[in-house]
Amino acid sequence: MIQVIAGKKGSGKTKRIIDMANKAAQDSEHDIVFIDDDNRYMFDLRHEVRFINAGEYNLLSDQMFMGFLAGAVAQNFDVGLILIDAFKKLIKCDLASTAWLFERLEALSEKHGVDFVITVSEEPDLLPDFIRKYVI
Repeated sequence: MIQVIAGKKGSGKTKRIIDMANKAAQDSEHDIVFIDDDNRYMFDLRHEVRFINAGEYNLLSDQMFMGFLAGAVAQNFDVGLILIDAFKKLIKCDLASTAWLFERLEALSEKHGVDFVITVSEEPDLLPDFIRKYVI
């Protein structure tokens, strides 16, 4: 399953995804991974949540980011939820060109039982249709 939290900058997306991560850490039997572009919110997460600063890995494109996510799932079969903050900063491309990425995320989710929650700094009605269907 993929869920997208969309809204303009300052609309509370990060607080919402952090709250989701912390709640999941209390309730889930699976590992929780939180991916961000810097360390700003690392200490807002419960210690059970695996925090990854993807900014440290010099990801230059959406293809590299997809490989990064696949690697995170491959290295730990107990991952049940991956939360991604600052998605647009991490993929470094226009959202309109990411249909392939969402198709692969959907396949990864189904094959390995991993859910994804993604924040996108964009008004929901301005998102491409293939992303808008995931907005919560």
